[in-house]
Amino acid sequence: MDRVRLTPDLDFSRIAYGMWRLADDADTSPAHVQAKIEACLDHGITTMDQADIYGGYMAEEVLGRALTPALRDRIEIVTKCGIVAPTGRHADARGKHYDTSRAYIEASVEASLRLMGIEAIDLLLIHRPDPLMNPAETGAALDDLVRSGKVRAVGVSNFLPHDFTLLQSAMQTPLVTNQVEMSLGRLDPFTNGELAFLQERKLHPMAWSPLGGGHLMTDEGPLQQIMDRIAGETGTDRAAVALAWLLAHPAGIVPVVGTNNLDRIAKVGAALDLRIDRETWFELYTHALGHEVA
Repeated sequence: MDRVRLTPDLDFSRIAYGMWRLADDADTSPAHVQAKIEACLDHGITTMDQADIYGGYMAEEVLGRALTPALRDRIEIVTKCGIVAPTGRHADARGKHYDTSRAYIEASVEASLRLMGIEAIDLLLIHRPDPLMNPAETGAALDDLVRSGKVRAVGVSNFLPHDFTLLQSAMQTPLVTNQVEMSLGRLDPFTNGELAFLQERKLHPMAWSPLGGGHLMTDEGPLQQIMDRIAGETGTDRAAVALAWLLAHPAGIVPVVGTNNLDRIAKVGAALDLRIDRETWFELYTHALGHEVA
């Protein structure tokens, strides 16, 4: 099974399992969460994507109740911090805002470690660019977390290149990824420099909402007709086609796919065996654009 290497001692599966809906399932029992993780592992998906804010600050705890030492040893855990929403443990916040201060980052990491019952976070991401970020303070906090062993690697999410370089300029530890919205329904990163910026630095991007928020699966149009044709030819489905399209890119994109359906997890894994050639890639791209390339 192909994997992507983020640091000399940390590699990820080609697809990550997004846990943003984990606490929303009707069944959040440890046994059911374990079944989801096992379903992922059966298809080579070992990377689990979390955030402190997911599930109203409950998703990490739901995962933690299900983790056994043996299961923890088989997965990589990504989590994020920096968004403060007036719910859960931040119910007293006056409104949604960002906080990339040292105090917030350190408190969030401590809570994540406690709730998930783990000794170290494999990858910590700053969730959103913060207009009030002090890069020296934020960078030093991230450096110290890596030095302490509480976090193995750090990165960002939803950062534009200039946001990325600003933070990196104040750090000793390298930022290893940027998790951005990217799919056949969101093509901007392929042409606006977001993806090229990471490729230049030999960093593997992570793609959230790789199925276009579900619209690629449920909408009907010329793009979906092409997806259905490819799915029929390969014995897969639209989701596998959309994911394989991202996987075919030379940047080594890691799509983050979230679902509470065990059968859907199995179908997502089929994307790992689906090969999209150059002409097919551009056929899908052209229909996603809505016009022929220049």
